[in-house]
Amino acid sequence: MGEFSRAFVELGQGLVRRAAAEQSGIFAGLNPATVNSNDPFVLWVIQSIIIIGMTQLLALFLGRIRQPRVISEVIGGVLLGPTVMGRIPGFTNALFPKDSLQYLTLTSTIGLVFFLFLVGLELDIRVVKKNAKASAVISVVGLCVPLGLGAALAVPLYDQFTDPSINRGYFILFVAVAVGITAFPVLCRILTEVKLLDTTVGVLALSAGVGNDVVGWILLALAVALVNASNGLTALYVLLTGIGFVLFLLLPVKWGYKWAARKFGGLDRGEPNALMMTITLIMVLFSAFFTDIIGIHPIFGGFLAGLVIPKVNGYEIALVEKLEDFVSLLLLPQYFILSGLRTNLGLLNNGITWGYTVLICVVAFFAKFISCSFVAKAFGFSIRESGAVGSLMACKGLVELIVLNVGLQAGILNQRVFSMFVLHALVLTFITTPLVLAFYPERVRSGGTTSLEAGLTATPGVALPRDGGQDEEFKSRFSIILDQIEHLPAAMTFAQLVRIAPFGRSTRHRDNSSIAKESADDTLKETEASPRSRPISIDALRLIELSDRTSAVLKSQSADVLIHQDTTLSVMRTYGRLNQLNVSTSLAVLPQEEFANSVVAHARNTDSHMIVVPWAVPHSDITDVDGPPAALTNPFDALFRKSHSTNDDVSPIATSNVIRRIFANSPADVALFIDRGISNKADGLPHFFLPFFGGPDDRLALLLLVQFCHNPAVTATVVRLRTAESVQATADKGGAQLTYGNTLTYPDTVYAQNTQTRLQSDTADNIAWSSYAIASTRSDELGSALRRITFQEETSAKPLHRVLELAGAAASNHSAKPLFVVVGRSRRLAVDSHKQELLQLAQEHNATISSEAPRTFGEVGAAVVASGANVSLVVVQAASS
Repeated sequence: MGEFSRAFVELGQGLVRRAAAEQSGIFAGLNPATVNSNDPFVLWVIQSIIIIGMTQLLALFLGRIRQPRVISEVIGGVLLGPTVMGRIPGFTNALFPKDSLQYLTLTSTIGLVFFLFLVGLELDIRVVKKNAKASAVISVVGLCVPLGLGAALAVPLYDQFTDPSINRGYFILFVAVAVGITAFPVLCRILTEVKLLDTTVGVLALSAGVGNDVVGWILLALAVALVNASNGLTALYVLLTGIGFVLFLLLPVKWGYKWAARKFGGLDRGEPNALMMTITLIMVLFSAFFTDIIGIHPIFGGFLAGLVIPKVNGYEIALVEKLEDFVSLLLLPQYFILSGLRTNLGLLNNGITWGYTVLICVVAFFAKFISCSFVAKAFGFSIRESGAVGSLMACKGLVELIVLNVGLQAGILNQRVFSMFVLHALVLTFITTPLVLAFYPERVRSGGTTSLEAGLTATPGVALPRDGGQDEEFKSRFSIILDQIEHLPAAMTFAQLVRIAPFGRSTRHRDNSSIAKESADDTLKETEASPRSRPISIDALRLIELSDRTSAVLKSQSADVLIHQDTTLSVMRTYGRLNQLNVSTSLAVLPQEEFANSVVAHARNTDSHMIVVPWAVPHSDITDVDGPPAALTNPFDALFRKSHSTNDDVSPIATSNVIRRIFANSPADVALFIDRGISNKADGLPHFFLPFFGGPDDRLALLLLVQFCHNPAVTATVVRLRTAESVQATADKGGAQLTYGNTLTYPDTVYAQNTQTRLQSDTADNIAWSSYAIASTRSDELGSALRRITFQEETSAKPLHRVLELAGAAASNHSAKPLFVVVGRSRRLAVDSHKQELLQLAQEHNATISSEAPRTFGEVGAAVVASGANVSLVVVQAASS
């Protein structure tokens, strides 16, 4: 009977023997840290909390240098084991006594079985079809050469460190497998971390790793079967039974599971129901049970069960999401912590031992690196790409440690050899990421997102000559960023506002489209047929955060399928078709710190005129239409540090940092759309209010507002505000208490101007204002739009207060419409500084303002948000020339 089955039996016997009569506890003098076979739960919980805490603490630091989570788990075990903390007198006996490890072994084995089930789900044989010939050769050569060198290395290791009673052939087989195998699960996570998963190098390494991994598991199953068998005939029975069970699972069971999932379990909608989850759990446990009782380790049963699950409609991703956190955060770390507890680096106490340890590292690394790199170079890959492939294939990690633990439990490896190989696995896993980035840095490769074109691509902006000699452009190509489904209403509202881009009296037509020629011709025909308007183009970029979860890795691998199935993008495409908009969609799975870089790259690749970043406010934060403002949490409290905040969990600072990076690096204009929702009593599209102070951002805001007003249902009020000179002089003399500017972590655009640029900007402000304010008498389309805009000028000693007053008046005068405030961010070439007044206004509204708000929204936008006004806000920044 296998260890997995035996542990279940022993656990059952212990529960039967448990005395239910006495319910002693700490009040009866019970020490919860002692081993109690009748009640092992208490000590197990203490051990689990220590394991989780140690793993999370190490992952917090090691994750910052892009190390996979398994490194944290094994190092945590080494620290808790005899190498470090085990040297503290009484530590091991108090927290990890030998008699208690059987319970950790049981739960960790269950976790390992389900983890191997998730690994089986990750394996996608379809990926081998990409670069099939190269990946097959790399897989074969990258396995045969290390196996041979590993077998050769095993001979002196056996003679030097192993008891002669251990079968020499079994020892050589285990060492060869340990050297030759590639850790496929860790390989997937490293590829996603270094953003190589969707590149040719990543696909090549991943497809080669699939074949390598499958053959490695077969060899390990063979080794375990040989060790567990008492003679050759028994081993043959084990292997034949194992082959029959594999065929049974992959043929009738796989077909039956898919049939049941389609008929009863939600395969069509991509989410398993309770019935299919029950069937899945039973299948995994029974598969592990069967492989264990026939003499093969239970992890193979879990792995085979993962191959049964159909990869249709994201079904496997939804299944993984239901299991992964419990398995990866609680159960699996116990297995690798146990590996660390069994590792005693103190046994590496002489030069011969360390010499062989270094030799193991050198042989294991170069056997993989040289063979795989050579084959990749032979297939035409560059030296950098070949080096990256070789480095990736040399990765060890999870699978290596599983092989070593199986060998230790089987008695083939002693603790000294086991510790040597654990150290080699840690070293090779640790150096993989730095080597890949050294050979193949981001500057020499092209990353990307998965794209799906739906409809035509619109032409770039069309010049609009206007009175005053300006040659500005209305926007026709927008990149809308979507990282939450809650952003869809804001994205749709913005798209509706710019749904038709106006033409001027004369236009120039440029076509930078990379779409087929007939698409450009169709756009031209539609343009000629409708001379007064033209369609716009929307490029919707869906951002999905890449975490260390298996489901995130699966999403990253299946981005080309996920883009068709993603609900957010599907709704956006449908909206485009219903409203005759040209909508193309893209999807990227990447860490949140890379969101801004991805947005900037997407805007550059699509030649976008404007990046639109929706920032949705939760529905509960919207003031009720027919009632007074409720005591609701302001979603921007974390930016203003409000003392009366009732929800400290709402923190938009992470989102703010992403937005500021976009503002700082964008090659195109940017519009931050803070959507507070459209009022239920609104009869039409919103009324816009624009405070115009001057500068390139305010001029862009004015241009965008004019474009909005080409829609006949839109009206607007534009007020040009000038600050009284005496007040401005006082502000200049007094030191502002609120300071903000560049930060090392999150760069920012700041005030930068001299007399010449100030005069140029003032001249451009006057031209823009006069050309629009006096053009309402025109009889063309632009004149019609301008007649829906009320222009006025004011001078105020407190311009921010005056902005809020005028905004309130605009809301009252147009009570049937929701109010949208459009402001320039004015963090570059701004006319005036409003730091002092912003501080005063924040104090009046009982807010302790931080520098984060004006850095994100600009001072005028920060004033609107700080006031708590129930308005939607559009903050725009012009592209830096």
